[in-house]
Amino acid sequence: MSNGIRRIAISTGGGDAPGLNAVIRAVVIAASNRDWECYGIRDGYNGILFPERYPEGGVFRLTRDRVRGIGHLGGTILGTTNKGNPLCFPMKMPDGSVREVDRTDEIVECFARKELDALVSVGGDGSLTIANALHQKGLRVVGVPKTIDNDLDKTYTTFGFDTAVSFATECLDRLHSTAESHQRVIVVEMMGRYAGWIALHSGIAGSAHAILIPEIPFDLEQVAAKVRARDQVGRMYSLVVVAEGATPANGRHAVLEQAGAGHAERLGGIGEWVAKSLQEITGKDTRVVVLGHLLRGGSPTSFDRLAALRFGAAAVRALEEGRSGVMVALALPNVNYVPLEEVAGRMKAVPLDCDTLLTGRDLGICFGD
Repeated sequence: MSNGIRRIAISTGGGDAPGLNAVIRAVVIAASNRDWECYGIRDGYNGILFPERYPEGGVFRLTRDRVRGIGHLGGTILGTTNKGNPLCFPMKMPDGSVREVDRTDEIVECFARKELDALVSVGGDGSLTIANALHQKGLRVVGVPKTIDNDLDKTYTTFGFDTAVSFATECLDRLHSTAESHQRVIVVEMMGRYAGWIALHSGIAGSAHAILIPEIPFDLEQVAAKVRARDQVGRMYSLVVVAEGATPANGRHAVLEQAGAGHAERLGGIGEWVAKSLQEITGKDTRVVVLGHLLRGGSPTSFDRLAALRFGAAAVRALEEGRSGVMVALALPNVNYVPLEEVAGRMKAVPLDCDTLLTGRDLGICFGD
């Protein structure tokens, strides 16, 4: 059963994540095994919206040879972008003003013109919101959940998350020895946007002494009390993990760049603020480490690699079965399908009663509350 499909396209959008190339490989091979042609769209949808930027073509053929040996590589051979959302694309008007316009009709028209029958959209909340809009305009679409932040609803996990947590944990392991040697407080800022999954999981796995996440507004005096309590029993150093979206009680999250036409606000700076404030409160020598984009790079773990391959193959099966407007999701031990409309525009925050957070509390970790 092919449901009339002969040619499909794949797009990777938003921030990059380890495992993207494994998804691409799985989609291409699974499609090829059904005698379908597969095409890649460069840089999200820029390959369609700005074809003149790509001398070799903004939409190009993906063959088995093109995806050979890429499953273990970080990044994406298609390129990606987290700017220029086609639902609200910033366009300069004749009067010099900038207005956000919907350019999704251009994408649908391009698919018709190039005789592309379906789209596999690989991305996080923003990309899947776009995918849902394209589905509502009649395009056959299947979404694949990608984000190191693990903040997509309706899936046990997203690929990229395990790799980010594994690397962050390794960094914490290394920081224990240098913090103890100098009797310092080291504050480690993690990515994660408005969800604390990376900070929580890596912080507990890496034996952090305090973990600050967006879901729990924090009181820095509570963190300082934890530092002093450790000093009093001869443990003269502390590791404090801070999610980039963490918010002090009666405050707001730290922002490096405000939201503008075509892009969301850019978080960052909370680690520096926490480190400076803790040094003032406790008098202890304090340093800050910002892991930032180090969490996005590198080869995917075996878990993420397998999840990505499973997602890619399942996306092709979904299209073969006649499905559209769905996201493949991990529901251990299987992969299932959930409507995109149940995912788009929704964020999965850390539940305050989840076992992982309760484990942290049982271990005596301070969460700033």
